[in-house]
Amino acid sequence: MSKQCDICGKKPQVGNNVSHANNKSKRRFEPNLQSVRAQLDSGQVKKISVCTRCLRSGKVTKPSSRKVQAEQAAQ
Repeated sequence: MSKQCDICGKKPQVGNNVSHANNKSKRRFEPNLQSVRAQLDSGQVKKISVCTRCLRSGKVTKPSSRKVQAEQAAQ
């Protein structure tokens, strides 16, 4: 599983750990990904990996609970 946001495509970036003595060693900055159940545009519910910025900005639509869907279908 690649560490990439399924919405915006954010991936790990590379940089340096810098010590107090200014020694530099390579490191990776990983995106903060969360596994979320999301409703796709087609109406299908699927588990996707999403960065927290996409979650916070509302780019992900979470599915309504099955209880609510059953009540809506009954009406």
